[in-house]
Amino acid sequence: MKIVFMGTPEFAVPSLRVLVENGYEVVGVITAPDKPQGRGKKLKGSAVKEYAVSQGLNVFQPVNLKSEEFLGELRVLKADLQIVVAFRMLPEAVWNMPPLGTFNLHGSLLPQYRGAAPINWAVINGEKETGVTTFFLKHEIDTGSIIFQEREQILAEDNVGTLYERLMHKGAGLVLKTVKAIESNKYELSPQVDDGNLKSAPKIHKETCEIDWTQSSVQIVNFVRGLSPHPAAWTTINGKKYKIYKVTLAGNSNLSSGESRIKDLKTILMGTGDGCVSIDEMQPEGKKRMKADDFLRGNTL
Repeated sequence: MKIVFMGTPEFAVPSLRVLVENGYEVVGVITAPDKPQGRGKKLKGSAVKEYAVSQGLNVFQPVNLKSEEFLGELRVLKADLQIVVAFRMLPEAVWNMPPLGTFNLHGSLLPQYRGAAPINWAVINGEKETGVTTFFLKHEIDTGSIIFQEREQILAEDNVGTLYERLMHKGAGLVLKTVKAIESNKYELSPQVDDGNLKSAPKIHKETCEIDWTQSSVQIVNFVRGLSPHPAAWTTINGKKYKIYKVTLAGNSNLSSGESRIKDLKTILMGTGDGCVSIDEMQPEGKKRMKADDFLRGNTL
């Protein structure tokens, strides 16, 4: 069975690796074009490209997925199956090409949290459970028939970084399970059912990440968890911008929402809609990430 793999970030690498290590014939790897990174703005390939090159795989980096040049290159590969993990939207001419279809790995229990940032939004919304899903692509994004799902508990101490790490590896195992099932034609499809109570997972933007201090303390704790360590929640205190990586519940206070107070020269309290939280880890603009007590040793609010 010839496989074409499509993916870009670190999240997709274990899924590609598990295919290679289990002897599957990956005839092509499709990933994003190189991008300038760092202070020197040198072009750097994606995490998927770096791994694919290390394994001697055939890498394609199309700018336009609808171009006849790229579609021609894809046809020449004669893939039986295509696998998508953390890649951009595909035109029908691409996902409908292989005879066995194209399946996607998604970081939620579909149909919940369709969209670009399912792991972030599950934590932001205070969910206790999420998971990974494989499904066949169709016209509407993240709506195709489900092949397999596996559940994952969201722990109270999780942030999006720790949950991302677990789902990344759990997803790789599910990709392998799905490929084996398709190869042996031993699987059943389940349609996604919209019961009218679906939560979405839209793309995270910079403005999305600003903390709303009028929310409850629990909502703010989950919001910060759901954006830490990347892209990170942020707030403005006395005209200066701070990224906030960790906050904890700090009970009630007479602080108004968004009002800050330093306690015992080592704790930063912030008023919320129903009490206050303690800022535990932060990053002042132009400086490194640090714990609040380290910040207070040389700075004031």
